[in-house]
Amino acid sequence: MIRSAAVQPARPLEGLLVVDLTRYLPGAFAGCELRRLGARVVRVEAPDGDPLRTGAPAWHDALTAGAQSVVCDLRAEPGLAQALMRRADVVLEGFRPGVADRLGVGPESAAERAVYCSITGFGVEGRHAARAGHDLNYLGWAGALADTTPSLPPVQIADLAAGSLAAVNEILAALLARARDGHGRRVVVSMTHGSHRLVSHRLGGEPVPRLLTGGLARYRPYRCADGRWLTVAALETAFFERLCTVIGRPDLGPRQFDAAQDELAAELAAVFAERPLQEWLELCDGEDVCVGPVSTIAEAASEFGTPDEGAEPPRLGEHTEAWRRELGLLTSE
Repeated sequence: MIRSAAVQPARPLEGLLVVDLTRYLPGAFAGCELRRLGARVVRVEAPDGDPLRTGAPAWHDALTAGAQSVVCDLRAEPGLAQALMRRADVVLEGFRPGVADRLGVGPESAAERAVYCSITGFGVEGRHAARAGHDLNYLGWAGALADTTPSLPPVQIADLAAGSLAAVNEILAALLARARDGHGRRVVVSMTHGSHRLVSHRLGGEPVPRLLTGGLARYRPYRCADGRWLTVAALETAFFERLCTVIGRPDLGPRQFDAAQDELAAELAAVFAERPLQEWLELCDGEDVCVGPVSTIAEAASEFGTPDEGAEPPRLGEHTEAWRRELGLLTSE
């Protein structure tokens, strides 16, 4: 969703229709990314709307700007959603296994050439398939929280990385395959399985326990004199030795491989506590030392955020009547 203001994004999905049946964060973020790539996204919402509208309205507005909203009570009138699905190139759904079929919006209701993508917690098979959960549960089951619990992750990794971005990745691959053979695909994304893939490379062991989650002094955040934090990620020997020289402690460079990493970290912490963040950033600017600030989200947006393109989030049901007319359905009274 974030890109450089100087780079215009490619829009390879221009002209494709995505019908989004999901609720909450994973589907909304996936739809946002597909829309960024050029797709037309129609969100099919219950009469009371996606819970994000009321539970996290700012999130909803940011993720659905430029989308369309069609209200459809799937239990009472699945026909509208089914008609949309027959037009769709991509269908996104996030129900628990079996629910979409019961509501009449399963894979069989989609166009034959459609890519039908299910974003699930645990997949569609196995003993966990019907289990309820959210991001934190998926990460816990996946082993991704083992190093840092009880601290909470700062971003919804299962929802957004193992869910949304994995779904976009699979959808793009399926669309590429469709371009070659003309056939649609059924894609299933499991946020728990995907989260486990993010940590499974560690199963064979690590050079240092908790290598990138606090085990190394040269890969940690450090508090500065003003209470702000500086990130240090000087993993390579040259970077760490240069950092130690820049901060006036070249004697610490040879200690980067010491077994007593917490003692080394305490020495570094004492140094970084002597100056405010901005002074450290200015001192290190232009140096190959791998440091940076812990920016606020607003600070990061000012430098790395997406420029405002003027797109507005849709009002609930704003496009329902237009789609009814286009699909040849009678307007509800």
